[in-house]
Amino acid sequence: MYILGLNAYHGDSSACIYKDGEIIAASEEERFRRIKHWAGFPTMAIEFCLSEAEITIEDVHYIAVSRDPKANFTKKVFQAIKNRLSIKNIINRAQNLKKANSIEDEIYQHFNLQKGSLKAKFVYVEHHRSHLASAFFASPFDEAAILSIDGFGDFSSTMIAKGKGNHIEVLDTVSYPHSLGVFYTTLTQFLGFPHYGDEYKVMGLAPYGTANYVEQVRELITIKSDGLFELNLKYFNHTKSGVNMVWEGGIPSMSSLYTEELIKLLGNPRNPNDDLTTYHHDLAASVQQVTEEVIFYILKSLQKKTGLEAICIAGGVAQNSVANGKIKLNTPFTKIYIPPAGHDAGTAIGAALWVYNQIQRAPRTAPMLHGYFGSKFDNSYIENLLRARNIKYSRPNQTDFYQEITNCLASEGVVGWFQGRAEFGPRALGHRSILADPRNSNAKEILNTKIKRRESFRPFAPSILSEFAAEYFEQIDDVPFMEKVFKIKPEKRDEIPAVTHLDGTGRLQTVHKKTDERFYSLINSFYKATGTPILLNTSFNENEPIVNTPEEALDCFLRTKMDMLVMEDIIIKK
Repeated sequence: MYILGLNAYHGDSSACIYKDGEIIAASEEERFRRIKHWAGFPTMAIEFCLSEAEITIEDVHYIAVSRDPKANFTKKVFQAIKNRLSIKNIINRAQNLKKANSIEDEIYQHFNLQKGSLKAKFVYVEHHRSHLASAFFASPFDEAAILSIDGFGDFSSTMIAKGKGNHIEVLDTVSYPHSLGVFYTTLTQFLGFPHYGDEYKVMGLAPYGTANYVEQVRELITIKSDGLFELNLKYFNHTKSGVNMVWEGGIPSMSSLYTEELIKLLGNPRNPNDDLTTYHHDLAASVQQVTEEVIFYILKSLQKKTGLEAICIAGGVAQNSVANGKIKLNTPFTKIYIPPAGHDAGTAIGAALWVYNQIQRAPRTAPMLHGYFGSKFDNSYIENLLRARNIKYSRPNQTDFYQEITNCLASEGVVGWFQGRAEFGPRALGHRSILADPRNSNAKEILNTKIKRRESFRPFAPSILSEFAAEYFEQIDDVPFMEKVFKIKPEKRDEIPAVTHLDGTGRLQTVHKKTDERFYSLINSFYKATGTPILLNTSFNENEPIVNTPEEALDCFLRTKMDMLVMEDIIIKK
C-alpha cells in the first residue's frame, strides 16, 4: 500500500511516500525550487518521491493532505463573530481555503489525468492532527502524551493529546486567534527580523541579553487555569487585518502583526537595518523566557492530565531547541521525542502516518531514528559533473580519505560535506553540512564572514560521537536531530569555543554509527587525531535552501571560501 503525504499551500510545502508503513522518501519543495520555505504546491517533491518509490501517481492508494478546509468550521464562524474579524481577514482566509480545496485538481492537472481516474483516495487530515501523528507515530513510544504547538493551521494553534498504539485521542485545543507561535513571530518582527521563519534569530539573540522585560512581555499572554493560554489581543493585529500570507512565486511573506498598543508598551520597533542594542538583546531574552514559561506550563498540565512519562512534540514552536533542552529540567516528563521535521514540512509525514495508523489501524512500524530521506547521487554522477566542468579531484582509498579530510579540518580548513541522502527537515545532520574544527576560536568568524554571510550572534552546532555526550554536556540524552540545546560542561567550554554559545550552551547532535556510519567515521577520525570527538556542523548553503544536488554543492564551494569539498568518495580542493 502506497501513501503519498502532502503539505501544500502552507509554509515549507513538502511531500513524502510510504510503502506498507515504511518511509521511502521525503523532501521539502524548497530543495528543488531553491526558494526558502516555498509555500505553493509541491509538484517537484511529489515527482521526486514517486521516482524514489519507482511508481507512478496511478499506483498510489492514498493521498494524505495535511490540512482539512472543513475542520473547525463552527469555531471559525464563532471566532469571526466574537473577535469581529474584518472583511479583509475573512476574504484572505476564504482564498486560503479555496487553494486547499483545489489540491485534487492540482494533482489531476499536473499529471495530465482525467478527473476521477485515479484509484487513490484523497484524505484530508487536520493540520494539528498531522503534527501529532508526525511526532507520536514516528516515535519509539507505545504510549505518550503529545503536544502540537505552532502559529496556526486549520484555525487551531495548539493541540494536546495522548497516544497509545496506533490511536491518538485529542484532549483539548487552543483556537485562532490565540497562538504562542503568533506571539513569538510578532515579537520577532518587532525586533527587526521580518522574514518568514526568522524566529530562530530571536532564540540565538536571547543569550546576549538579560530578561529585564519579562513583566512587560507577560502582558501579551495569559496562562489559563485549564492548562492552556490566551493572547491579550489588543497587542496583536491579526484579528483585524488577518495574517495576510502571501505566496508570490511560492515565497511566504507575512504582514506586520503588532499594534500601536505594543509600541506604547515596548517602545519603537527596530528597523531591520538598525544596529542591535542592549535593549534588543534584553527583549529577546525576555521573549524567550516567557515562551518557555508557557511551554512548561502546558506540559506540566498535560503530564498531570495523562500521568504519562513520555512526551512527543511537533509544530513550529517545537523548533525552539532552547526550550526543548529544558523540558526534563522543568516538567515531570522523562522521555522526549521530537521528529527531524517538527515544523510544517513534517505534516506531510504526519498526514501519511495518520492514514496508516489512525484510519487503517495497521501495525506500528519502526520508529524514525534518522531524517535521511532526500536526494542521493553516486560517484559516477559526481565524476561526470566534475569532468564536464573541468574540475580537478581525487578519489583516495578509505584510510587516506578520512585522514585527508581530518588534516584539512585540523589545519583550520572549512569542509563542504555532501554524503548520502539529503536530510528531511530544517537542519543539516551530517549529509549536507559545512564542517570545521570546534577548537578553532576563529572558526565562527570565518564561517559567518566568508561563507554563511549571516548575523554574528547566531551559533554553530556541535556534532558529537554519541558515546561522548555525557563527557561534554551537563544533561544526558540522545539528540539525533539537533533538536535540543544543553549546557556544555564548564571545564569543556575552552576546548570547543567555536560551538559554545555565549551562555555556555550548544545545540548538539548526537551521531550514531548505526544510523550514519560515514559521518560517525569522519568525527571518529578527527577524534583520533585531536582528542576532541566533535565537529562544528552547519548547513551547507549560503543564504539559500540547503544544497540538494552536486551542482549546487559545487557552485556554493566555488563562490565561497571553503577549503575542501567532499562529495561521496570524491575530494576537491582549492
